[in-house]
Amino acid sequence: MKKKNGFQLRELIIIVVITSILTSITTGVIMYNNGRITSHISGSDLSQDESLKEFLEVYASLVGDYYDDIDRTAMLEQAMKAMFDYLGEDYSNYLNKNETDALAEKLVGEYEGIGVQVIDNNVIYKVFADSPAERVGLQKMDRIVAINGENVEEKSTTEVASMIRESLDGAIHVEVLRNEERLSFDVSKETLEVPAISYQMVPGGTKKIGYLAISTFSNTVASQVKKALVDLESQGMEGLIIDVRDNTGGYLSQTTEICNLFLEKGKVIYSLAERDDTIAYRDDTDEKREYPIVVVMNDSTASASEILAAALRDSYGATLVGETTFGKGRVQQTHALTDGSMV
Repeated sequence: MKKKNGFQLRELIIIVVITSILTSITTGVIMYNNGRITSHISGSDLSQDESLKEFLEVYASLVGDYYDDIDRTAMLEQAMKAMFDYLGEDYSNYLNKNETDALAEKLVGEYEGIGVQVIDNNVIYKVFADSPAERVGLQKMDRIVAINGENVEEKSTTEVASMIRESLDGAIHVEVLRNEERLSFDVSKETLEVPAISYQMVPGGTKKIGYLAISTFSNTVASQVKKALVDLESQGMEGLIIDVRDNTGGYLSQTTEICNLFLEKGKVIYSLAERDDTIAYRDDTDEKREYPIVVVMNDSTASASEILAAALRDSYGATLVGETTFGKGRVQQTHALTDGSMV
């Protein structure tokens, strides 16, 4: 019995020692990783950076000794912008919170609403397909005069849009004038895709040609393109025109997804020259198309649009038509800052 107990005690000691070692290693790894700011820079690296120490000395001197009050946030924003100016190129920069919010709104691809585009005098210019507004019968050229019983004839288009977006009700009561007749509709508010495309069959001609215009590469554009292709193909489409004139780009991931709809598996979509290597990104899906494609471009076709055009030309055999494109062969990554700004 004594021998057995001694053996258990030794086991316990070994377990405690091993656990202590593993805990120390794990704690060290966690502390090390928590201290890292990026994959290349840690807090320890910065604490030893003499140039950064000089910067902080200047900052402390201005904050503490300058004769007038200083807006620290505004001053540091200018400092961050100056760092990007030093790079000498147009595509790496600092965006304050308002600029970040505006970019996110453009690219997120979704919004809370009823599915209408409203112009001056709160006239409905467009009712989006398969939207709550279309389902209840709202029409183009209806003029919105009241929302949830509140008269909006003196309100701006922006104010009307905000009332719809910020309404807490599941259904919004909308009153419109249509040919001088006042009509009422109860419209549900839903999360809707921001239309990033338009499409149709080209009228006339001996072949059935589809036309697809892509205005931006938002976060939902690939799904919109796929739905459009299914619709056009169901109408017997034999060839496709893709229009990316004035499309200045967006999410590279969406460009990749759109290319996946057309290219044969294994074909190159694009290559990226990164800091240490050049990597080719290829179609990894079984889906493909085979009908002829023409891509229409102009000098404002940029970034993700250029990648789409180049991939379709080089890996699909598409024909490019129009003007020389903008020429942006760079890809950015974003990094959000704690105050809502972004670099």
